[in-house]
Amino acid sequence: MKFMITWSLGTTQFKGANARFLETGAGPPKGVTMLGRWHGTKSGSLVAETDDIKGLYEWTSQWSDLLDFTVTPVMDDAELAEVLKRIGS
Repeated sequence: MKFMITWSLGTTQFKGANARFLETGAGPPKGVTMLGRWHGTKSGSLVAETDDIKGLYEWTSQWSDLLDFTVTPVMDDAELAEVLKRIGS
């Protein structure tokens, strides 16, 4: 399953988040694949794929002291087309 994860950080978390990113690389745990990640000045987003929701929770929890997350299950165009064909749209 794919997930869109967005995050934001306040001014007071900026330096700490940058330092941790440079130190760790912020990679996902085993069982979670990061398909892409994009950074803004005080926000960002990534797409991850996993069948292990616990791994996704572990990953975001490691950053929850610095970042506010929104995690949303998503589908690509091909997956949506499959659903639409099944429901007759």
